[in-house]
Amino acid sequence: MKITLARLSTKNLATLAQRTITNAQSGKYPVVNNHPLVQALQDAYAEYDEVYTKQTFSGKGTDVAQADHERDIAYSNLKAFLNGYRQLPSAANHQAAEDLYNVFKDFGLDLDRLSYSSQTAQMKKLIETLELTENRQKITALSLDVAFKEMKAKHEAFEQIFADQAEANADLRQMASATAIRKELEQALRTYLNLLKALKGVPGWEMVYSDVNELVKAAKNSEVKSRDANLPSQNG
Repeated sequence: MKITLARLSTKNLATLAQRTITNAQSGKYPVVNNHPLVQALQDAYAEYDEVYTKQTFSGKGTDVAQADHERDIAYSNLKAFLNGYRQLPSAANHQAAEDLYNVFKDFGLDLDRLSYSSQTAQMKKLIETLELTENRQKITALSLDVAFKEMKAKHEAFEQIFADQAEANADLRQMASATAIRKELEQALRTYLNLLKALKGVPGWEMVYSDVNELVKAAKNSEVKSRDANLPSQNG
């Protein structure tokens, strides 16, 4: 029963541990019923199983990008309207459009091209300035209340989703590292396998050793097949 556990892939290590635990809990081998090394292996596997399949980050990146895209559209639409309207001197309230466009200028006309954090900081200041009484009156005069509320709402929605992502990522980073968890599982599994090898000649231990030995062989074969599948083709 020779195997280098450290060489097993994440998936194959999990599979071997899970099958070994199932074998021990099958009830076919009284010698390992409620054995402390089986319990230790089960505990290590439970912790490993919880961690190894998790993504390094929260997976909320797509939601953040979509929220930022919607925020950009709302910002760009309002900016474009003001830019066009201010160039129509004959239009009513055209000066109000000019004044509001200058507010956009003050905070940069390319906020939608900035990093998330930089855009958020500038958008916050832009919205605060547009909410000043004199600017709100100009927004109302141009019938832009709905457009402004939409831009503000999209910005606030982005901030919430971004904050959720940051919190989720922080939680993941605080979890024990997958490397440390793997080593604990390897140690628990190795200890149990060594027990079976040491007692394989003792009555009652022969069959459990034989069955687990087959599981170990299957894990080694699976690893070889996995490596072979990743090798470049020798054809052509």
